[in-house]
Amino acid sequence: MFQVKKKNGAARRGEFTCPHGTVQTPVFMNVGTQGAIKGALSAADLKNIGCQVELSNTYHLHVRPGDQLIHDLGGLHKFMTWDGPMLTDSGGFQVFSLASLRKIKEEGVHFASHVDGRKIFMGPEESMQIQSNLGSDIAMAFDECIENPAPYDYVKRSCERTYRWLVRCKNELDRLNGLPDTVNPGQVLFGINQGGTYDDLRVWHMKEIAKLDLAGYAIGGLAVGEPTEVMYHIIEAVEPWMPADRPRYLMGVGTPSNIIEAVARGVDFFDCVMPARNARHAKLFTWSGSINLKNAKYERDEDPIDPQCDCPVCRRYSRAYLRHLFKAEEMLAMRLSVMHNLYFYNQLMQKIRDALDTDQFDAFRGEYSEKLAQKI
Repeated sequence: MFQVKKKNGAARRGEFTCPHGTVQTPVFMNVGTQGAIKGALSAADLKNIGCQVELSNTYHLHVRPGDQLIHDLGGLHKFMTWDGPMLTDSGGFQVFSLASLRKIKEEGVHFASHVDGRKIFMGPEESMQIQSNLGSDIAMAFDECIENPAPYDYVKRSCERTYRWLVRCKNELDRLNGLPDTVNPGQVLFGINQGGTYDDLRVWHMKEIAKLDLAGYAIGGLAVGEPTEVMYHIIEAVEPWMPADRPRYLMGVGTPSNIIEAVARGVDFFDCVMPARNARHAKLFTWSGSINLKNAKYERDEDPIDPQCDCPVCRRYSRAYLRHLFKAEEMLAMRLSVMHNLYFYNQLMQKIRDALDTDQFDAFRGEYSEKLAQKI
């Protein structure tokens, strides 16, 4: 299912094959939380901007419209008309970030819906059942998402519980994949490494979950407020213990610079809501750094967002026009800006892959890692 084709130091160039296609890695997954990209992009738009993997959210789709409904309508691929690879997250992050009242027990988490307040229970089996109903290619394990920093003893107990939950996720998904009405019997499970910012807990947890022989492994619980240097350090501590023949996914990361630096440390999969969220507020990425289109200096600027970009937006529209759309609060402003930012991210990954293919990754990293972090 996963093949490392080439390496440059810790950086890897690979291919991941799943029921809905083959993914070229390193890859950025475009986040369609509720079966759509926020900013009015459709599945057809995703194809046009080079998306390889679409990512949707288990918790949100369970709450609305309901995973059983999506199952009955043929699964999420059919529901949203996306025929490419898809990953669904476990819902764990949303349970711990959105639910103001929650009670964690060994069997799972009791909490109230952020939409209507109704009581919901989610544990490893429930998360797998929801994701099986959705029919994604990659299901993420249900884990506890802790705050950084957190007391060592609590993080240790949390890691141990997350491991036990992972075993239950694996057993349940194996059962579900054998049922006659399963939407996608080829669905596979990725485990999630936790441990806060404690090296020894991270390494212990990674060693334990690696024994379960899963299809892939993620590093979770980062990019939640800790310094960037700490995040890089944790990746470096965990990476040697991650199975070399399985894909590695850094959850919720990040900026273009973060991605380049994490690739250099051995990561293959990425996702982040930031490019779309920033775009909806006129903060756009270019190959010279990021810009804010609401700034007055763009009022008469006839250049595209980025003269080096060949996305559908940059081929047609000016900065002046897009700035006007934002000032006039036209929905088209968000749609075009999100389209540009996601195209930029997909092109970033293509350039990283090309650099790895041609043994030019070190030069690419040297030129762009700091440049893309600049604000113009």
